[in-house]
Amino acid sequence: VQLQASGGGEVQTGGSLDLTCTASGTMFAIDYMGWFRQAPGNRREVVAGVQTTEKNKTVYNDAVKGRFAISRDKNTVHLQMTDLKPGDTAVYYCNVDSKGSRYWGQGTLVTVSS
Repeated sequence: VQLQASGGGEVQTGGSLDLTCTASGTMFAIDYMGWFRQAPGNRREVVAGVQTTEKNKTVYNDAVKGRFAISRDKNTVHLQMTDLKPGDTAVYYCNVDSKGSRYWGQGTLVTVSS
């Protein structure tokens, strides 16, 4: 299973970025697809995700609610990020859960300057 992520970059505070991740390869049905992030010195944390086993229920980290929007189309997940803040600076990792296995993308850097 390969996860190809794209869309990171650098923006100023208040700017927007879109991240996209596409899963390919042999796997069972996707149970969950979403994004984590990890800032220097911090633990990896959930950003947002789509729970396909619960009728595509979306989940968000409280820190991004109202600013980020996640959507999924088959094996691709999009993360629209608006009103970005310096605290959103991190490496963002796409992940897929499928029948008890977790897969990770390579990470894409998002930098928000003040």
